[in-house]
Amino acid sequence: MIRRAASLAALLRRLRDDNRGVTLVEFAFVGPVLVLMIMGLFDIAHTQYSASVLNGAMQKAARDLTLESAQSQQVNIDARVTEQVRSVMPTNATVTLQKQSHFDFSDVDLPEEFTDQNADGRCNNNEPYVDNNDNGSWDADRGKDGIGGARDVVVYTAIVTYPRMFPMFGLAGLPQDVTIRASTVLRNQPFDEQNDRVTTVRNCT
Repeated sequence: MIRRAASLAALLRRLRDDNRGVTLVEFAFVGPVLVLMIMGLFDIAHTQYSASVLNGAMQKAARDLTLESAQSQQVNIDARVTEQVRSVMPTNATVTLQKQSHFDFSDVDLPEEFTDQNADGRCNNNEPYVDNNDNGSWDADRGKDGIGGARDVVVYTAIVTYPRMFPMFGLAGLPQDVTIRASTVLRNQPFDEQNDRVTTVRNCT
């Protein structure tokens, strides 16, 4: 009995002092975290680079949109933006381009004005509002679709969505798709007189 206990103690000491294979065990703990960090850095770098390319394409396109010839070149301008974006993103990326015109810079990102008679913060119950974009309904953005006319302020926005290039989103708790947005605001060149501001007062439903 004593001899068996001594043999067991000797075996435990040998196991305690034997460090063969310890590197493999340590890597099993550190490896997944290291791989996740590396893929995360690549993912962040790619997203930042894609955003930079998108912003550059948008700046060039916005300048082209303010020219007198822009009305006939909108399709070509949009196509160039899409082509540049797809050159650094997966082929199944979706590119959505939006153009809105405003009478002045002070109108950008503002809702249409309304009289909040019931103080509920919403335009409803036949409350009067100013239909700046003349589309027959109250809008949280008073801009009109399209690039407008002379001296109008144009907000050109691109929204790009694509699946992540590195399969680490599940481990990091991130969404599978990346969405980046870029906007630029410029005034159309004064190739003509700006149309007078026309506003119509309507009532919310």
